[in-house]
Amino acid sequence: MPEIVTKPRTKAKPKIERPKLYKVILLNDDFTPREFVVTVLKGEFKLSEDQARRVMITAHQRGVCVVAVFTRDVAETKATRATDAGKAKGYPLMFTTEPEE
Repeated sequence: MPEIVTKPRTKAKPKIERPKLYKVILLNDDFTPREFVVTVLKGEFKLSEDQARRVMITAHQRGVCVVAVFTRDVAETKATRATDAGKAKGYPLMFTTEPEE
């Protein structure tokens, strides 16, 4: 009688990669009031009063400051909404995104 050889089936697990993260960056300008920047940071990025002030001061002193890190869609949405909040009040407030390394 012939011998039957069975091989166990191996399931290939799909390799799931973590989504690439993006930094939301606050750019300093000399026209937007500091209190307004703090208000936007608290409202859009859910920072505490103290955190928002530190981010605002860092951007003021260094020219830029990383606010937070998110997936691409979330980062772009938050940056756009925060920038639009400044435009709505007539300020040149600007947030950008860039890939995290």
